[in-house]
Amino acid sequence: MLTADKLADAERMDLSDFVDTARYPLHDPESDTLGAVIEEARADLDREGCAVLRGFMRPEVLEQARRESMDLADRSFYNTADVNAYFTADDPSLPESDPRRMFMRRTSGFVTRDLITADTLIHRLYVSTAMKSLVARCLGEDAIYEYADPFAGLVLNVLPDGTEQPWHYDTNEFIVTMMTQQPETGGVFEYCPNIRTPGDENHAGVGGVIRGEDRTPVKQLALRPGDLQLFKGRFSLHRITQVSGETPRLTAIFAYSQEPDMVGRLERTRQLYGRVSEKHIQAETRRVERHDALID
Repeated sequence: MLTADKLADAERMDLSDFVDTARYPLHDPESDTLGAVIEEARADLDREGCAVLRGFMRPEVLEQARRESMDLADRSFYNTADVNAYFTADDPSLPESDPRRMFMRRTSGFVTRDLITADTLIHRLYVSTAMKSLVARCLGEDAIYEYADPFAGLVLNVLPDGTEQPWHYDTNEFIVTMMTQQPETGGVFEYCPNIRTPGDENHAGVGGVIRGEDRTPVKQLALRPGDLQLFKGRFSLHRITQVSGETPRLTAIFAYSQEPDMVGRLERTRQLYGRVSEKHIQAETRRVERHDALID
């Protein structure tokens, strides 16, 4: 385990011991190489709401990340539920064709931040100043912040045989992920770039995708272990197809916010992680309405 002094150093480190800094020189923020990476990521995010930094983690440390993730996977909370893309309750007043009435089976697992030790590679990445600087610059933000949520912020998504994440949106504006283990079959990331906007839910288009009637908006992304993905999931419908085989799909999720002290929504936290804390209950009483009218 890391001492307090070493943890402080981890937050400031340049990550060169396990990030491919030849391609991503995080230790040299003013380098032309890193500037080109950030410029390309910004263009991808503006165009499709998604950017991938291929081979972000060094190949020689990928096995360590995989082993650590497998050890953590034993602590996963699994929840099976029928949900719509918005995680809302059924509304019988709506027509059956409305996507808010289309419920899909969600069967996935999560290891929450309070169960992920500070010496793991994914935790060291999450808290690193260099990592937060990179993500902020790719998103065009002056700064981003770790979640104050005791469970979210950093989580490990675990998808064993027969599990999947159906079509849904994220509650936060953006998310950063890195797969640490690829399944034998399935587990493909699919998304519909900007299928809704702050002023238009586009229920007709979303319903066509969910029913499988229209695959035109759907893109598939071939992610590999060690790739860093930045994704604007609040506006892009997305899913992970069903996993098959004995090897689970393992993905670290790094959640940051444009504002400090972010805590996840109470009911969504209960659905995903099976429990809430006093901090979630208190935060719900102070919840400020979003600047858009989109359904969460």
